[in-house]
Amino acid sequence: MAKLGLGTYRMQGDECVRGVEGALERGYRHLDTAEMYGNEEAVGAALAATSVARADIHLTTKVWWQNLAPDAMRRALETSLGKLRTPYVDLYMIHWPSAAMDLGASLAQMVRFKEEGLIRAIGVCNFPTALLREAVEVMGAPIAAHQFEYHVLINQRKLVAYTRSLGLAVVAYCPLAQGRLADHPALAAVAEKHGASTAQVALKWLLDQDGVAAIPKASRAESQLANLGALDITLDDADRAVIAALPKDQRFVNPGFAPAWDSLDAA
Repeated sequence: MAKLGLGTYRMQGDECVRGVEGALERGYRHLDTAEMYGNEEAVGAALAATSVARADIHLTTKVWWQNLAPDAMRRALETSLGKLRTPYVDLYMIHWPSAAMDLGASLAQMVRFKEEGLIRAIGVCNFPTALLREAVEVMGAPIAAHQFEYHVLINQRKLVAYTRSLGLAVVAYCPLAQGRLADHPALAAVAEKHGASTAQVALKWLLDQDGVAAIPKASRAESQLANLGALDITLDDADRAVIAALPKDQRFVNPGFAPAWDSLDAA
């Protein structure tokens, strides 16, 4: 899984097809979609049109929290595979935990999918530390990755450290805080120092961390190229100190069905 991926949330129709196909042409090899996004057909059309071999693409999709019963999950996966025009996905994730789910049964079904060759790896999203501990340490689920909101304005230090201690990859969604980091004043001096944008600085801060990938949404060629350009920045300790001093209490994705989050205290 490449550290820099393409998020596709809110990309639809022809825009999504063009965006994904263009991203693959520009060198992206990590694509992230979900049942809930309503764009798997468009992503599948781009995969069918590209000259990039399927084996060279890491493709993630996710099952919605209302489809976590084993039978519903199988129907969801079969539908996703059909829309994506692929016999397998590289990473299949529980998009959100549900208070009503039977976590053991859901994870066991994902293990069966892996054994059947329908998925290459199992993942979860938006799991607080206690739930992740239950899945991995108590249930022994072979989870490979954990996706959650992570950017310079939210403290996820404990969750990142625990996820990595289990040997799981961290996948940061909303890595640019839903566009709020464009021209962020506190990052402006760092960006000017590197001849970069504030968003590139924030993205590189994530990508510099061991075991952390990021999936910024980018449908336009300019945005995709700018995100790729972040890989060329070299941040130093002074830059990281500026970022460390930013407020870390801003969570932007918090739907009514979200779990009880870990504390955002700086400790």
